[in-house]
Formats: sequence, C-alpha cells, structure tokens
Amino acid sequence: MTQPGQLRPGSPAGRLVLAAAVLGSGMAMLDGTVVTVALPRIGAEFGVPLSVLQWTVNAYMLTLAGLMLLGGALGDRYGRRRVFALGVVWFAVASVLCGLAWADTVLIAARALQGVGGALLTPGSLALIQASFRPEDRARAVGLWSGLGGVAIAVGPFLGGWLVDGPGWRWIFYINVPLAAVVVLLTRRVPESRDPLASGRFDITGGVLAALSLAGITHALIEASGGPEGVVAAATAAGGVLCGVLFVRHERRTPRPMLPLSLFRSRLFTWVNVVTLCLYAAIGGVFFLLPTQLQNVVGYDAMEAGIASLPVTLLLIALSGPAGELAQRTGPRLPLTAGPLVAAVGVLLLGRARPGSSYWPDVFPATVLQGLGMSLFVAPLTATVLAAADTGRAGTASGVNNAAARIAQLLAVAALPLAVGLSSDEYRVPEAMDRAFAAALPLCAGLMVLGALISRLTMPTGRLAGDGEEPERPQCTAHCGLTSPPLEPGQPDGGRPPAPDGGPGPARGPET
Repeated sequence: MTQPGQLRPGSPAGRLVLAAAVLGSGMAMLDGTVVTVALPRIGAEFGVPLSVLQWTVNAYMLTLAGLMLLGGALGDRYGRRRVFALGVVWFAVASVLCGLAWADTVLIAARALQGVGGALLTPGSLALIQASFRPEDRARAVGLWSGLGGVAIAVGPFLGGWLVDGPGWRWIFYINVPLAAVVVLLTRRVPESRDPLASGRFDITGGVLAALSLAGITHALIEASGGPEGVVAAATAAGGVLCGVLFVRHERRTPRPMLPLSLFRSRLFTWVNVVTLCLYAAIGGVFFLLPTQLQNVVGYDAMEAGIASLPVTLLLIALSGPAGELAQRTGPRLPLTAGPLVAAVGVLLLGRARPGSSYWPDVFPATVLQGLGMSLFVAPLTATVLAAADTGRAGTASGVNNAAARIAQLLAVAALPLAVGLSSDEYRVPEAMDRAFAAALPLCAGLMVLGALISRLTMPTGRLAGDGEEPERPQCTAHCGLTSPPLEPGQPDGGRPPAPDGGPGPARGPET
C-alpha cells in the first residue's frame, strides 16, 4: 500500500483516495441538502408546523456541528481511515432508521444519529486528502475534493426531487446504503495516517458544552415567539450562551482541548473561518427556503424544483478544480472576494421566482450566477483554511472549518424564518411564503457581500505554499497597509514553542 504523503492526484492510488473521500463526504453533504426538497411532503404526511421541519434539518446539523471537532480528533488519534469508515457505516444505519420513521419525533431523533456519523466521516475525508498527497499536489486535490463535494450540496435538491416524486421521500435516506457500501470497499485501499503526537484523554466536557450551547441557541431561535413560549426561548438562549462561554473557558484551561485555541493565533485561520460562517449561512438560508418557494408558491413539483438548481451543479463540476488552482497561483483574495459578490447577485435575482414566473428568464440566470460564484469560492476557501494548519493537525483544522460551515447553516435555518416573520403553518400559504422569501434574499445576499469584504481586507495575495510555509507576499519597501514582512520566529504565527493549551504544537504557517 502506498505510504501517506506521497500520492499524486492523477495516479491510480490518488484517484482511489479521492473517490473514497469525495463519495463519503459527499454522502453527508448530500443528506444535508436533499432533505430540503422533501420538506413540503414530510410536513403534509405528518401534518406538522414549520418548527418540526426546521428540526428535521437542524437535528442533523446540530450533532454534526457539535461533534465535528471530536470526530477530527478521533481520526488524528486512532487513524483517519479507520474513523472515516466507522462514520460511513454509522451514517448508513442511521439513514435506514430515518427511512423507517413512523412519526416526526422518530425522524428527528434518527436525523440526530445521522449527524453523529457525519461528524466522524466529514473531517476524516478532508484529512485523508491532506495527509495522503504530496505538499505540491494538495491544492489541486483539495480543489477536486471541494468541487465534487460542493456538487453534492447542489445536486441534493435535484436527486431529492426525483426520489420524492418517484418512490417517495423515504428513499432520500435509503439511497445512502449502497453509496456507503461502495465507500467502505474503497477505503480498504486507502493509506492509513494519524497524528503521532496525539495522546491523552479526549475532551468530553468540551464536546458536551459545545453541543449544549448550539442546542440552546438553536431551540431559542426556532421556538421564539411573543407568547409564553417566548420565556422558554429566552431561557434556552441564555443557557446556550452560558454554555458557550464555559466552553471557551474550559478549552483555555484543559491540557488536551477539543478545540486547540492556538490554531486561532494564525490570523489567516481565524479570518477564513469567519468568511466560512458568512458564506455558508447564506447558502444554508437559500437552499432551505428555495425548494419550498418553488413548490408552494411558483407551483413546481419536487422534480422541477430540483432541476431548477441544476446549473449550480454543472458549474461546480466544471469550475471548482480550476478555481483551486487559481487560488494556488494568485492567492485566495481574488476568488474569495469575487466569488461571493457574483453569488450575491445570483441570490438577489432569485427574487424573480414569483407566482407566474418562467424558468428561463426568471430562475435560470439567477442559478447560473449563483453557481459561478460558488465555484469561485468553495475550493479556495477549503484550501486556504488548510493552509493555516500543520499537517499533523489536518483532522482538527478541517473539523473546525467544517463545524463553522455547519454551525452557519444550522443558525441560518433556525434564525431566518424568525427574521422574516415566517412561522407555524404559513409556509403552506403561498402569499405568506412569497413575502418571507422576498425578505430573506437580501439578508442572504448581504452575508455574501460581508464575506467578500472580509476576504478583501484579510486574505493574502501570495500563492498558497506547501507544508507549513508562509504564503508568498508582495515585497513592500515602505509600510503600505496591505502586506507585511515575513514573521520572525517567536512572533504570532511564526515559529513558536509548543502551545500552552496542550495542542500537539503550533501551526507553522500555511500549508496546502
């Protein structure tokens, strides 16, 4: 078996690693979006209000985001391939339980179990890429992984519509079983890798506090109202914030934190995760509301609602790889600034999807621009966050970034209906749903613009270097306010002694 850190993307072994990682993580990403197109049918079958549909999405996101860091740490300790394969099997079993659900509460519980499996396999998939390929080939490999994984996000509504209109919504879960079987077979040929410095006890307390914080805030956003329930929502919000504060305090003090705060000493790592929060909150909001808008307001069936987003899928397939290479050559600032701005225009144009609208003049241009924008930023975003972490921390770093993306989507699904005044059974009323959708789009576009602005101010313009090197930066003989000289050892983000928070050591600068 080929040793880790020596593979090329075009080699047979490299293609096998990419296939396993893409199919595994794509299965989890797909399930995060495929459910949205089935929500109207699920709501009609069980006769439930909007809050139950929100929990159908967010129960999965909650356990996925809350346990993502622990999943990355488990992979670093016990082997990324082993934990990745365990997550795939767990995910498949939970998917069967979702398909068999006889009540909405059972479905929500099974979705939470799905999220546990996703938390094991998602950071492991990216860590396999980072640890298996040569440093000079990682940007391209990450670009391929990100692009094809992004396809899973976009193809979800299309596949979901086909299954919902055909054998029924339960098959959006059953379809995971054969996919999981293929991934398990592929992983048998993937080289194993782990962090040799990972040891000691796991941070269970940190994981519990993180999960409780997310659960409290999410519950408050979904259940918030002006009645007696508003008191409960306020109490759970306060509890969630308190758990969040305790989580940060605990991570600072524990010898082996789930979230090594020393990672955030890298300004690049910190800001790229902030950009991730902005962009994926916008994506989560759009993909949560768009299928319901197209079905309940415009009059599409589930299949037509899925096909409507097909341009996004095709553009991600075609352009994500080149976008990753562009970031490698020019630095991430250009794609991470231009991409969100283009996507924001596409999001605003989705406002033309109204009663009586036609697909080609009203919906198609919006999805094209959204796909172009996402193609520009999905791969560079992933490559940049890994550029700020050491190879030994690949699992933890990818877990942090994946958790940031899922937390953003989780909070968007919880908060957006509240922000636009969509509650209870109003999603079934075309006029109310149309007003809420029109109000939501500027909010999502604004998050895209905010992400572009932060990228313009914080992302480097030099190439993404390999294996812990600083990115190349333009030389500046005078203080120009845009770039800075290379950091000396001992400075923040430069050569540092081992992290005081107990992490396996400092991030030595960007790597790809």
